Parts: sequence; C-alpha cells; structure tokens
Amino acid sequence: MQKCNQKNASELLSTSHIQPSSIHLEINQDIFRQGMANLGAAVNVITTEGPAGQAGFTASAVCSVTDTPPTLLVCLNRSASVFQTFKKNEVLCVNTLAAHQSTLSTVFGGKTPMSERFTLGEWSKLVTGSPILNEALVSFDCEIVQSMSIGSHDVLFCEVKAMQQQSGHNALMYFNRNYCELQTAC
Repeated sequence: MQKCNQKNASELLSTSHIQPSSIHLEINQDIFRQGMANLGAAVNVITTEGPAGQAGFTASAVCSVTDTPPTLLVCLNRSASVFQTFKKNEVLCVNTLAAHQSTLSTVFGGKTPMSERFTLGEWSKLVTGSPILNEALVSFDCEIVQSMSIGSHDVLFCEVKAMQQQSGHNALMYFNRNYCELQTAC
C-alpha cells in the first residue's frame, strides 16, 4: 500500500518548473476518469438494511453537505445491483474505512455475493437499522431525505441520525487507482 505523504506533496508544489502534462479543452469519459483518478478520496462501505433486504457497496463519492441539519451525500449508479435496495429502504450507513481494511473495500466493491459480504468484519446497528462496521474510522447512520438523478447516478442526500467514531488508525484512501494510507501528520 502506498503512503499518501504530505511532505512529498509539499515538495512537488514548491517546485516552480512543474508543467501540466496535458490540457484538455474537450472532455470525454476517459479524460474525465483520468482526472478523477487524481482526486484522492476516503474509501467507504455504504450499507443498508430494511424491507428490501440488506446490501452494501464501496464508494469514494461521499461528501459533507451541511452541518445544520447534519447531512452528507452519496452517489450511487442506477445500474448497480444494489440500487433498488437502497432506494426502497430509504436508510444507509457510510462506514469510512481505516487503512488496514482494504480487503473489505475489495469485497464490497466486487462481484462477491451479497450474502458473503457481511461475513467479514463485525457489524452492529444504531438508529436506522443499517449495518454499522464496528471498526470503521467513523460510521454515519443516515436517513435518505432526498435524491436527484444526474447522468448515470443518483445523488442521495442523507441526514445523519447517529454516529460512531474510532481513533488510532489512518484512513484508507483511493488515489491514482490505488489504495494508499493517509498519514496523520497532516
């Protein structure tokens, strides 16, 4: 696993002779995806449980919306096998992974049958009934309060109803199509 090191990034930024490797005035799917590969993000396992069943997937498309009321957003592809389960349950949990949990990310992000995904890790529940990963850095237990369709995805706006936090671990990050460990010296 690579280390996402602040010192290396600072050294790169202070070098004045760095030139952009390419400029794109027309954006297509491949160019956009390559650009997004350079946008580092925390790795999350998003879970739900309710009338439509239990489901989970790996996502980096998660961010804060507002703290009043505490709300975040999660982007979910409408063609994903879990899409209808999340839409019908109307609840979810964002479980932010620690660096040592990359196996969970791979299992929830791949073709592992849903019935096998939750056999890894220790799970519990808070308010909504969505599975909370006990060793996640932070788990946001949420109610989906609104959604918006944009292109191939729905943006799910999620009001946080409960939260669980851990300390003592570094975050699992995804950058340049690889997992890396965020260093705490930032």
